[in-house]
Amino acid sequence: MTDIPDSHPRKASLMSRQKMVEASKRGLLAESAMIAHGRGEAFDYLLGEKTSDSASLAIREAAARLLVAESPVISMNGNSTVLAGSEAIKIASILGCPVEVNIYYRTSDRMESLIGELESLRDRLGSESLDKAGQSIMDVEILGEVADGRILGLQGPRSLCSSRGIEQADVVLVPLEDGDRCKALTSLGKQVIAIDLNPLSRTSKSATVTIVDDVTRAMSRLADELLENPTTTDWDNEAVLRDALDIMSSSSLRIA
Repeated sequence: MTDIPDSHPRKASLMSRQKMVEASKRGLLAESAMIAHGRGEAFDYLLGEKTSDSASLAIREAAARLLVAESPVISMNGNSTVLAGSEAIKIASILGCPVEVNIYYRTSDRMESLIGELESLRDRLGSESLDKAGQSIMDVEILGEVADGRILGLQGPRSLCSSRGIEQADVVLVPLEDGDRCKALTSLGKQVIAIDLNPLSRTSKSATVTIVDDVTRAMSRLADELLENPTTTDWDNEAVLRDALDIMSSSSLRIA
């Protein structure tokens, strides 16, 4: 996949797909991970594989809310770790918050592998920066190994979390979320910032701020936006979802 020319219109998508394939071989992903990724690719194709204006506004709003949060946390699953792990570390270093691995299909092997992956990304990014930013990166804490917290309203392993992460957080950034957990978090009074390519999903509809965009693009832009110190607005999340649907509908009509 490294020989894909920069001029290829779908290079980024193909590279992401290859990352998923390689990560699956290393045991980082659940068996259903590629299905979820493929579904996202289909929605992204209808978006034109680019960040829309409304998604850019959502990213700015997300940055503003994260900056004023008292206890923000970034919750990462397998797919988001593979596709945007480095970006998550950078965002956490700017906010001074932890990153928590929290997965649906929780096994000790997968948790250990994903935490190790994020720690490796953190150490590499930190060593590449010899300035103050590098130290901030090295200070990012990776949570998830100790599941001493609970998400009230959920049953079974999905309710497990870190008491110093998701349980005490007031704002949770959750790239690639599932609807039940998103609803449970918002019902607890937490703000949920979701990145979801499906504007019709339960996650998109129940999140406080929904970024309808590819996770790698969105997380990279979010890291940049945090440095601009944006301010919160009177946010209308339904308007963002309607705009995404309009873009997708227009694309499907052109194809037809």
